[in-house]
Amino acid sequence: MEYIDLRSDTVTKPTPEMREAMAKAEVGDDVYGEDPTVNRLQALAAEKTGKEAGLFVSSGTMGNLAAVLAHCGRGDEVIVGNKAHTFLFEAGGVSALGGVHSCQLPNRPDGSLALEDVEAAIRPDDPHDPISRLICLENTHNRCGGTFQTPEYTGQVAEFAHERGLAVHLDGARVFNASAAQGIDVKKLTGPADSVMFCLSKGLCAPVGSVLCGSQEFIKKAHRIRKMLGGGMRQAGILAAAGIIALEKMTLRLAEDHARAKNLADGLRQIPGLEVGEPATNMVFLSVGESVPYSAQELAARLKGNGVLAGVTGSRQFRLVLHYWIDDAGVEAAIKAFGEAVR
Repeated sequence: MEYIDLRSDTVTKPTPEMREAMAKAEVGDDVYGEDPTVNRLQALAAEKTGKEAGLFVSSGTMGNLAAVLAHCGRGDEVIVGNKAHTFLFEAGGVSALGGVHSCQLPNRPDGSLALEDVEAAIRPDDPHDPISRLICLENTHNRCGGTFQTPEYTGQVAEFAHERGLAVHLDGARVFNASAAQGIDVKKLTGPADSVMFCLSKGLCAPVGSVLCGSQEFIKKAHRIRKMLGGGMRQAGILAAAGIIALEKMTLRLAEDHARAKNLADGLRQIPGLEVGEPATNMVFLSVGESVPYSAQELAARLKGNGVLAGVTGSRQFRLVLHYWIDDAGVEAAIKAFGEAVR
């Protein structure tokens, strides 16, 4: 059975154009810096995010980890939201591998951190305290409903941080969704941050990889850390070729996923027993009311029987993610499957 897979945009497969580009990619040894396709991808990523340099990494988790380790030394502290992907879903790497302490602040409903909370969290110059070194933001924000941050907010945080000697890293795994939702150039969101990581393998459809961008000096540090983490790949241009198409073409169509997310939410909202939030980007979050006699796990099994895969995020919660491989017919089929499953 071919499923309508709404579990995540990580399930996207490369497009036919990507597969052709991968087959024809010019390659070299990237550890020697000699893969021309990787070099082109890194330069393109830096240009699009308004940074001096880029570094191709195997995953968003590796990109975030390399960024934190490049900004912080052992015993330094990173200020991060308590619902941030870096804190919740990256295996504690910054602490386990980098010896970096984390201060978790409550994320507001839109995913932002209150500046007054950040200010209160900055450590005094005291030998009893770790050194506050870095603030991490997330845009779009996964666990806060796929919400996006504005350029005004990002700029405020960066100005605040720089005045106090801190750096800002942006976990921009889906930052191109944030720019599409606001109809603005992605540079407005990435420019204020000292570093940014974005994923090629989510809504942009590339099979593997993320890019970390920042200053030449920062990327030089991160490059060494990538090697330390086992991320030095050889003829990686085969993968980078898909990433180039992701940046040049797939970033231009993300608004389609946002429109389908809204249509899916509108349809699900008509089903008794489902409480559906208003999607900000390509994610639909919903809760199952007490009138429905099934848990989310039980509903997911019933949905699978009807050809739909859904992401369970709680005992009675779902996250549904729209992407390139879900068309209008898929949205309608998903609405129908939910209607049948809750009966």
